[in-house]
Amino acid sequence: MFSGGVNLDNKEAIIEATIELIEEKGEQIDAITVREICKKAEVGLGLVNYYFESKEKLISYCVEKIINGIVEKFALICEQTNHFTPFEKLEYLGNMTFDFLFDHYTVSKISILSDMHTPKENDNTHRTYAAYLPLISSCRPDWNEDKVKRITYSLITTMQQAFLRNEIILLSQGVNLHNKSERYQFHRQMLQDILGVMQ
Repeated sequence: MFSGGVNLDNKEAIIEATIELIEEKGEQIDAITVREICKKAEVGLGLVNYYFESKEKLISYCVEKIINGIVEKFALICEQTNHFTPFEKLEYLGNMTFDFLFDHYTVSKISILSDMHTPKENDNTHRTYAAYLPLISSCRPDWNEDKVKRITYSLITTMQQAFLRNEIILLSQGVNLHNKSERYQFHRQMLQDILGVMQ
């Protein structure tokens, strides 16, 4: 239970309560209060700051934990699509990624901006990059390893920017990325442009 004076049960209770509240609140994630978290976790009011320094840091940590779970599912999804061509696998994974981003808009925005603000070696952006890398390589076996890495990085960055700037894309290109069919078409075209392939 205790590790270096830290009650892990209380810390885990705070994390679990925060994740539940994030999932309940959806777009109203900013409305979550420390009092609400502590009441749900059944812990004292000062423990959020004690363990996490601030509510914002706690929420960022929990968002990263939520996204981690999704990223880990990518490997399983790749196994389930063994009968797909490399491009179809990549398109399927990308559509699933975009669906998650738009279905969990606030959580996704926090995660992406957090990774941009304080990049870490194994953050969610890097884990997504690692999941995409073998798919890009399969789509373009004629490319060397360095080019595959550059293009994969470009693709992940482009997807993040498309998500964050979806309102600007609607104004400048007339594409509504909140609409699933328009989003899928935009994504397919983006893959073709970046990979230089036609499907």
